[in-house]
Amino acid sequence: MDTLQLWRLLADAVLALHAAVVAFVLGGALVVLLGGPAGWAWVRAPLLRWAHLGAISFVVLQTWLGAHCPLTVLEIWLRRQARNAGYEKSFIEHWVQRLLYYDAPPWVFGLVYTLFGLGVLWLWRRWPPRPWRRPARRKP
Repeated sequence: MDTLQLWRLLADAVLALHAAVVAFVLGGALVVLLGGPAGWAWVRAPLLRWAHLGAISFVVLQTWLGAHCPLTVLEIWLRRQARNAGYEKSFIEHWVQRLLYYDAPPWVFGLVYTLFGLGVLWLWRRWPPRPWRRPARRKP
């Protein structure tokens, strides 16, 4: 594998990680929304809920500050390193970018992220995290 292929592979890995983060943020809200009323105890796990709240808070904050997503910045830099040879898009780059990136004014993203963040806060209030409890031992 030559250096340019390595840059492209690294860029695809960052793009896949970015997709996983988006899936975690969206999926996390969905499982709490479904699992809260169903009584699924694991959707109230503090680690899951804090990580989810932290992820969407980071997205909302960076949007309000007008900052670019660090994963996007890293991916773009890696792709610039790889494109010196003029390769076409990879399979991962083509499909994941189609799912992740949309052409809209920045204020639209800020509004959507903020509304989604408020929804996550509502889920937090409606089904707050609870520590895992071990079942009580029965005495013989």
